[in-house]
Amino acid sequence: MANRSFADIEKIWSNVEGIKKLSDRAVGFGPFGVGLDGLLTWIPVVGTVYSVGASGWLLLQAVRAKAAPGTILRMVGYLGFDSATTAVGEVVPFAPDVVDFFFPGHLMAAKALQKDIETTHWVEASERDARASGDHDRHVAAMRADPKKRRIVYLHD
Repeated sequence: MANRSFADIEKIWSNVEGIKKLSDRAVGFGPFGVGLDGLLTWIPVVGTVYSVGASGWLLLQAVRAKAAPGTILRMVGYLGFDSATTAVGEVVPFAPDVVDFFFPGHLMAAKALQKDIETTHWVEASERDARASGDHDRHVAAMRADPKKRRIVYLHD
C-alpha cells in the first residue's frame, strides 16, 4: 500500500461525506432524509446495484483510511442489512423496499468511518522509524493529551 498523507485522509473524509448525503440525505425532512439509495430501491436491479456498489466503495474507503477493525465490522453490519433489504426487495415486493427506503445504512456506516477518522491520531511516518527515533513516545503523549483521540495510525506503514 502506498504511503498516505494527512491530505489523503481528509479527502477520504470528504468523499465519505458526499456519499453519505447522496445516498441517504439528498432531500431532508427535519431529522429524516431520503437519498438515491431509498429512491432507487423501487427500481428493480438498479437499486441493488447502487446499494451494493456504494457499500463496497464505503468499505474500500475504510480500508484506505486504516479504520479500526471494530469500525469496519460495524460498517459491514449496517451496509449488509441495507444491501440485504434491497436485494430481498428484488424477490419479495414492497415490504423490504419500505424498510430500505427508511433505513439509512450508508449514512450510519459513513458516520462510523468519519468518527473513526476524527478519533485517530495520524502520523506521517512509519511506526518503526518513530520508535527508532524516540518519536513514538511523543505521539503517544500527544494522543493521550487529546481526550477525543483513541488510537495512533502511522500512515507510512
